[in-house]
Amino acid sequence: MVAEVPEPLEFPLELTTTPARLLLGESVRLSFQVRDPWMNNVVTKFAVVHESPFHAFVVSEDLEFFLHEHPRWMGSAFELDATLPKPGLYRVLADFLPEAATPQLLTRSVFAGGGPAIPAVLGRDYAGKQGENLAVEFSTTPEDPIAGTTTTLRFVLKPEEGIEPYLGVLGHMLIASDDLIDLTHTHPVTTQLGPVAEFAVVFPRPRIYRVWVQFQREGVVNTVHFDVPVR
Repeated sequence: MVAEVPEPLEFPLELTTTPARLLLGESVRLSFQVRDPWMNNVVTKFAVVHESPFHAFVVSEDLEFFLHEHPRWMGSAFELDATLPKPGLYRVLADFLPEAATPQLLTRSVFAGGGPAIPAVLGRDYAGKQGENLAVEFSTTPEDPIAGTTTTLRFVLKPEEGIEPYLGVLGHMLIASDDLIDLTHTHPVTTQLGPVAEFAVVFPRPRIYRVWVQFQREGVVNTVHFDVPVR
């Protein structure tokens, strides 16, 4: 007997902020409330995926600010406290799995006042990066990715000693297009813990994409980014 596969429906997600008007440098509380798509009831049961029932990403319009956190459950909503350091648009990506449903990957936007917004200006950046205690080298196959086809993103980690799982896997990745329309949270196809991590990615459009990756070594989470032009 084959278990019934849940229907792939999008669950309504309401994102509210406290205070409602956001200013730079002030703490803001992001509240995520999920409702079911049938009766509009508040959803209270979520599956734990990669050690958390809810993953939240926040990126600034210029793609210089990056946050990956796990909001706390407050009985009817998830809440996350953050400080937004730049003016303009922020894109918020929510990754969660309601019980007996399909995975949800939903984006919302918030705005911070206090000055003119600065859009992202990106170029190709494959240069190796140094995190807190880990060096990361980067390459792609093919070398010049093409939209709509699979690209392998390969990361070599040095030193090898002390590399640990981060939230249950070798690494986590967030990809954002330079216009902030496309956001993707994904994980390595590499299942063995070691100094090489490979991700299989399909870039949806010809744009330049910022790729953030996170790896853990000796208890420290290292976050670095690369910029990938896609034709």
